[in-house]
Amino acid sequence: MSAEDQMPLQRPTTRTARQSAIQEVLSQYVITSQQQLAAVLASQRIEVTQATLSRDLDEMHAMKVRNADGGISYTVPGLQDGPALGALPESEESVPLRAEMSKVEQHMSRVLSGLVTSVASAQNLVIVHTPSGAAQYVASVLDRQPIPGILGTIAGDDTVMAITSDSDTAVQKASWLLALASGGESPRSNRTQHESAQDDDPLD
Repeated sequence: MSAEDQMPLQRPTTRTARQSAIQEVLSQYVITSQQQLAAVLASQRIEVTQATLSRDLDEMHAMKVRNADGGISYTVPGLQDGPALGALPESEESVPLRAEMSKVEQHMSRVLSGLVTSVASAQNLVIVHTPSGAAQYVASVLDRQPIPGILGTIAGDDTVMAITSDSDTAVQKASWLLALASGGESPRSNRTQHESAQDDDPLD
């Protein structure tokens, strides 16, 4: 499939879609003002007036809370751990992900480490295998988090297919999910340590 045959992720122009986008932004970034929030939404091609944004935040029961560093930022019910990926850069034009494992990733690692049995990629798909009956729960964990590059998931009984934007992203996300399912440690590192331990064992 060529790039011309693909459509980038788009949102309908509805209140539900807009408020979903607001919740995703507040879950990822430290937002200290409505102006910042409007700027991030605009970067996602969601134009919203100040009055509409204020009404959305009120309907979502948004509140300002004090962060661990003493700053104040917006949050909404359900975001118990607060923003996961740190503050906006000064330019507010781009919002890079933090290199270290975020709170969201730590939570996902705790969940996935007990439920993922294998991970692979094929073309633009990431295939995740689970014990019988666990696939839909694993898919819901992925769907609840805004993961760049993953467009959506399909779950059966013991298999999840995550659709990504392209094959390179699929390989990257498969490695990332495998690392999370391994407790945040590189699976290759685990194999190397295991093989080294075997090499050190005396022969029978």
